[in-house]
Amino acid sequence: MFKSTDAEIEAIFGRRALEGRSAIVTGSTSGIGLGVAQALAKAGAAVMLNGFGDPAEIERQRAEMAQENDVDVAYDSADMSSPEAIRMMVERAGARFGQVDIVVNNAGIQHVAPISEFPTAKWDAILGINLSAAFHLVQATYGPMRARGYGRVINVASAHGLVASPYKSAYVAAKHGLVGLTKVVALEGAEFGITANAICPGYVWTPLVEQQIDDQAKSHGIARDAVIRDVFLKNQPTKRFATVEEMGALSVFLCSNAAASITGTAIPVDGGWTAH
Repeated sequence: MFKSTDAEIEAIFGRRALEGRSAIVTGSTSGIGLGVAQALAKAGAAVMLNGFGDPAEIERQRAEMAQENDVDVAYDSADMSSPEAIRMMVERAGARFGQVDIVVNNAGIQHVAPISEFPTAKWDAILGINLSAAFHLVQATYGPMRARGYGRVINVASAHGLVASPYKSAYVAAKHGLVGLTKVVALEGAEFGITANAICPGYVWTPLVEQQIDDQAKSHGIARDAVIRDVFLKNQPTKRFATVEEMGALSVFLCSNAAASITGTAIPVDGGWTAH
């Protein structure tokens, strides 16, 4: 499987391209969020991690990221369903780093069910974590970004922010809403050095996806390769998973000065899924 190397990233963006910047990355204790946080740290940004998981493993990741990249890396356990917890996280990040320049809204949850059977509580939770949390984090950081004349907002949406699939009503609604929010932030921040863009991944190779593949193969009694080909990658013409390294490299680019005129976009990283 292809992975961007540190050398390739440095060749494109320059080493320490984000030196002096600081970032909050939600949902960053695993998967895409962790990959983005690692890429930002490699580019020289201080990073606040956020998410749930085993405390010892989170601390190991935090310490390793800080040591390997010689940057300040913090962790905050703020619950993304709480607007007050989000505001307090921003205050703690500002106190530690001096400012928050980059916001990556990656935290998300999922539930699959027909509309007629979709639990109301699941709908509310998915809209709250996948969409409302992004609004609250942007709102809490927007004013200082505007005053400084620099800000980068990256919303990790999904191919489902551009197209729909059955049984994912709340997730599709939230991700479409996240793309819309991205456009509004881009327009409001355009004259103040703030850009906002949405990354729209298809299936990305993460530990969670790997576990889902194994679970489906076992429950349906079919080969693992068949699950990958006929279920997960059915709509991705490249027939390969995107990688967290690709998400990280794109995030570094969007935060760099080279991307100053790229704003209000929804960028598919889906192997051609939404080209259908």
